[in-house]
Amino acid sequence: MAPLAPLSEEPISEEDSKKSLSKRSHSFSSWMRSHLPLLFNKKSDLRILLSVIGCPLSPVPVLPMQFKNVASSAQYIIQQFRATTGCAKIEGSVKSMYAAGRVGLVMRAEAGRGRGRGGAPETHGGCFVLWQMAPGMWLVELAVAGHQVVAGSDGTVPWRRTPWLGAHAARGGVRPLRRALQGLDPVTIAAVFSPAEHVGEKQIGEDHCFILKLEVDASILSSLSDGTAEIIKHGMVGYFSQKSGLLVQLEDSQLTRIQSPGAQATYWETTISSTVEDYRQVDGVMIAHAGRSTVSLIRFGIGLKVSRVVTQMEETWAIDDVVFNVPGLSPECFLPPEEVQRSRFYETAFNQNIQ
Repeated sequence: MAPLAPLSEEPISEEDSKKSLSKRSHSFSSWMRSHLPLLFNKKSDLRILLSVIGCPLSPVPVLPMQFKNVASSAQYIIQQFRATTGCAKIEGSVKSMYAAGRVGLVMRAEAGRGRGRGGAPETHGGCFVLWQMAPGMWLVELAVAGHQVVAGSDGTVPWRRTPWLGAHAARGGVRPLRRALQGLDPVTIAAVFSPAEHVGEKQIGEDHCFILKLEVDASILSSLSDGTAEIIKHGMVGYFSQKSGLLVQLEDSQLTRIQSPGAQATYWETTISSTVEDYRQVDGVMIAHAGRSTVSLIRFGIGLKVSRVVTQMEETWAIDDVVFNVPGLSPECFLPPEEVQRSRFYETAFNQNIQ
């Protein structure tokens, strides 16, 4: 069997998938070079939506809680969030979590190509389930309009499986699922933002919010890049209500530079902004039960026919059920598919993890 290449977290079109299943080798750079025009093919909308919004990862890994200066404003904001959500009630006592919910996905608009799509946008409804053991082990299954996307992490390598691409490992090491950071897992949210910097305040709806910003370390950016695709920056911003202490908005953005030999460089920017709402208590812990994400995909660079191509997507979600300490859940439940385990990429990461 040919070596299984790591998969970048970028949109994949329907036409692209037919070729990729036979080659079993995918990268952001090769997709950009050959198939970017297919991004604007109407038939590809649902698969693009699922590729971009379905199961994105956090841009940063979970690090041990960092309290370098307990008097800093950033640490005060995190401590307020922990107190409000009740993190201390489940730390050490909760070993696993299950959540189930509903989603709605839609491609909203396209700009920069001289004309927009005709007709009203089509909404695709679906549902998802999420299992998690500590932030390093998680598994999510998302079903929308007859398509199923599965992603997971066994504590060694995150991976994703779609009907049109099969299963592939992801670059960048173990990171939490972004969906868990949308108010669903307050313990992981606090851990992820513990090294953040307080950079100001902003009004979000009726909430006056503190802004905490995270920038991805250069070494992590390097692990996300390959020969022709360079991740220039990737960061995350959290907006925490000054009144309630809760996370009310989450934003992250990634800028990638693509340059093949002998070709002009192009740039691809992905920005996701999520509002987090409807906090309710589950076993004494505040969990967000609804929200909305908007995504902007922007392509620009010298030599393109248009200066900027912008596509906007949207996801709404609602949580129906959350359960802590799921009976029978074990580390074996999070093992990746066999084709991922047999890949050289997985073997290398596994060996590094046990050393």
